[in-house]
Formats: sequence, structure tokens, C-alpha cells
Amino acid sequence: MAENDTIAEFGEPAANGADTAPVAGVLSQYVKDFSFENPNAPQVYQSQTAPAIDVQFNIGSGQVGEDVYEVVLKIDVKAQAEDQTAFVVDLSYAGLFAIRNVPQEQMEPFLLGEAPRILFPFARRVIADAVRDGGFPPLMLEPIDFTGIYLQQRAQAGDVAQGEIAGNA
Repeated sequence: MAENDTIAEFGEPAANGADTAPVAGVLSQYVKDFSFENPNAPQVYQSQTAPAIDVQFNIGSGQVGEDVYEVVLKIDVKAQAEDQTAFVVDLSYAGLFAIRNVPQEQMEPFLLGEAPRILFPFARRVIADAVRDGGFPPLMLEPIDFTGIYLQQRAQAGDVAQGEIAGNA
């Protein structure tokens, strides 16, 4: 094997120093947009029934620079207690990911499956703290299988625009 040959299939660096190994890492995480509403306070605190919780989520991604992608996890929560809204939370939690030398066919599964999995625990904490600070017990969202949802939506090809997934939790 010549000194300049690459072994790309194993992701090892080329002998000449060229970096061909796949790399994906988190550069930054941040709250992009956030809202908490408690429209029926203080009356809602008199309710004796636990609120019904509806959780919707959406994931979007896009390239924002060379080898840099933004993934946005949007989570909308609405709690209904009897005939009134207890609280509403709208959160867009984002992350910047540096991705280099990843095959194109693996980009979308990473951006719509793995990246949201990385962001979710942090978004979950923001929501739990906001609900608690709004005077309710902290809302601990159940973990979401983003990869499973991505694979399911890909199997239903054509139902979802490329670069985005949506669902209920």
C-alpha cells in the first residue's frame, strides 16, 4: 500500500494526514424560542382534577455553515383541567452540530433521529422547570424514540417533507 493511500471504508485518517474519519459533535445548545402561559390563574389552582396533558413535537434541521447544522426540537404542551386551560408551553430548543465526513445517506438519520435524542433531556428540563415555576408539579416528559419515529415516517414515504419529522408524545 502506498504512503498516500486512504482506507476510507474504515474511517481511518489517510497516511498523508488527511482527515477522513466521520465526526459529529455538539457545538452549542440553546433555547431558540420559549413561552409559558398560565391563562386561568388563579382559578385553575382551585381545580381538584389532574389536567389532561397533550404534547406535540416537531423536528427541523438545516445547514447553517460549512459542516455546521442546526437542529430544532419544537415541543408544544397544553394542559386542560376540566373546561379550562391550565397551562401552555411552547419551546423551540436547538443545537448546532459539527458534522464532517459523514456519508450523505446517514445525514438525515443523524439530524432527525440522533441529534434530537441528544437535545431532548435538556429541553425536557426546561419544560419541567417552567411548569414547576408556573405553580404546577414539574412535567417530566417521557423519553421519545426519535430514531424509531424517523424510521416509521420514512417507511410511510411521501407523508413527511424531507428534513422534518413531527409527532405526538
